[in-house]
Amino acid sequence: MRITAFSDVCLRVVMLLTAEPDLLTSRVIAERVGTPYNHVSKAVMRVRALGLVEVERGRSGGVRISPAGRTATVGWLLRQLDDRPDLAGCETHDGPCPLLVGCGLRGALRQAREAFYAQLDDLTITSMAPGRRPGPVPLTLSRTQTGP
Repeated sequence: MRITAFSDVCLRVVMLLTAEPDLLTSRVIAERVGTPYNHVSKAVMRVRALGLVEVERGRSGGVRISPAGRTATVGWLLRQLDDRPDLAGCETHDGPCPLLVGCGLRGALRQAREAFYAQLDDLTITSMAPGRRPGPVPLTLSRTQTGP
């Protein structure tokens, strides 16, 4: 099972924001998730419509995770973003697939897709996000003891 490129960007945006306490601009988000700005802007609009992020407009504005975004699951979000009616394209160049009547493939694929999402229902987006590490990673130097 593969998710769409758009779903991938939406997940990356929300995961980044769950690990970030400050407002981030769409340009900063685009840099940090390695995705073009216009794709990130569309993703921000979609996850905002789903209530996962809050947007503050203006000079010092930006995007932050909402309380709902902190508790949303990966499975729920992917279901919301999946706009494909069927995984199989049941059409040929000449019209509908001749095996369409009585075919069990479409139903089996729908069940498989739901099983995929159900497996992700126990994972919150917050739990999948990388921990925030401000600044350089500190080194712990061991001391050698001299004498007894």
